[in-house]
Amino acid sequence: MAKQENKKNSTKTITENDFGKMPPHSIDLEETVLGQLMLEDDIVLNTIDILKPASFYVQKHQKIYEAILSLTSKREPINIQTVVEELRKSNTLDEVGGPYFIAQLTKKISSSAHIEHHAKLVAEKFIQRELIRVSSEIQERAFDTSTDISELIDFSESEVFKVAEGNIKKAAAPISQIMEDALELIKKAGENKNTYSGEPSGFSDLDKITSGWQSSNMIVLAARPAMGKTAFVLSMMRNMAIDHDIPVAMFSLEMNSVQIVNRLIVSETAIQHNKLRNGDLSENDWKNLYEKTKKLTAAPIYLDDTPALSIFEFRAKCRRLVDKYNIRCVFIDYLQLMTTTTASSREQEVSLISRQIKAVSMELQIPIIALSQLNRSVETRTGNKRPQLSDLRESGAIEQDADLVLFIHRPEYYGLMVDDEGNSTEGLAEIIIAKNRHGATNTVKLEFIPEQTKFTDRNFINQLPDITSDFDTDSPAIQTFASKMNTSKETVFNINPDKPFTPDEMEF
Repeated sequence: MAKQENKKNSTKTITENDFGKMPPHSIDLEETVLGQLMLEDDIVLNTIDILKPASFYVQKHQKIYEAILSLTSKREPINIQTVVEELRKSNTLDEVGGPYFIAQLTKKISSSAHIEHHAKLVAEKFIQRELIRVSSEIQERAFDTSTDISELIDFSESEVFKVAEGNIKKAAAPISQIMEDALELIKKAGENKNTYSGEPSGFSDLDKITSGWQSSNMIVLAARPAMGKTAFVLSMMRNMAIDHDIPVAMFSLEMNSVQIVNRLIVSETAIQHNKLRNGDLSENDWKNLYEKTKKLTAAPIYLDDTPALSIFEFRAKCRRLVDKYNIRCVFIDYLQLMTTTTASSREQEVSLISRQIKAVSMELQIPIIALSQLNRSVETRTGNKRPQLSDLRESGAIEQDADLVLFIHRPEYYGLMVDDEGNSTEGLAEIIIAKNRHGATNTVKLEFIPEQTKFTDRNFINQLPDITSDFDTDSPAIQTFASKMNTSKETVFNINPDKPFTPDEMEF
């Protein structure tokens, strides 16, 4: 008996191996959807964003759906007669089984009810088949020992991402539901003790304009090299994490994590960078180092220095960071160093990266601040050399996708030591808000401290003119100056300092 059962199991296994498994599909569901589409003209609008011809497993079903879509694009009615005629025009009527097969599709259907549900089931079967196809290709490449492992990982990520991107859609929602969400956000903003609805940057004048970095926003921060892009981002990260206890993450493609931390230490302790690099610290420096870095060590800052980070890796890492650490803001240093394997040109690659960063910010409902390079036209420009939106490097898509575009401009770097009004530009850093999809554009003035590679709010005292040169520094701190009215014998009012006023002179 046991021998017979073993033989039976063996036969079953051989059968499965010989014939394999059928790909997920449902012919009945596909025929149901096609039949329902020919019952009512407008019902096809409920399936256009769910199904495409390739979603159908049977090839003749694909051709019938293509004919239905063709009729829809020409705004013609959809029924048995029009579909048959459209198939006849494309010489595919016989391939699908002729008019008889088309007529049979509607005979099984009594109404078009639940067509969206049926269409989603057909779409799910297609996604399953696509994942099986992709996994088979990945498996085949993985067995090839000559395949580069990095290329294999990139291929796997991009192919799975294509399946997800092309088939996961968000349905339209009624305004009543969206209104509830909007009112809830307004209510939370009113209950918020802070004055900003978004995540504060720690720079008061900047936050007054932006109300903080808003969720689902993509913010592009661009500047020429040596303007202080990384320093500005690190100052902002420090403000958000230490002063406001906001978990933040930074993807650094230009510097490793240790270098990033060293710059944060310099900013926090004011110890010179070369002293830290050489370890040439005095006893007071060591004391200051340990004391000032306590808050920095405990801050919710997460660093990732993966080189040549792909957009697919970035998406996966962001999801994990949000799930695990509740990250509320992400920084990228910088956008042009990210990679993707699906673009045919550099401009298309940057465009794809920009669009996907925006998609990730919307998916995870967090602001993402991406640093970007500017082209050389800024350097050749005459005058104040202030950057413009047209200076964004390699792709106009960056400007289109971004909710905010900020530029860093330091006139002092270009040797412009006074502004148009004659004020000193020493230490001045202008944050130019060139694009703001949800508010006004403006320019915010900050203080740049090069010794600490640090940005701070610009202190009002720094904007006052230097008047100490008008005084003798060796004289006492308090000085008395006589009024000219007491020394002059004649004034514009003809007043004698030694003679009292008469009643006639006191008309006022």
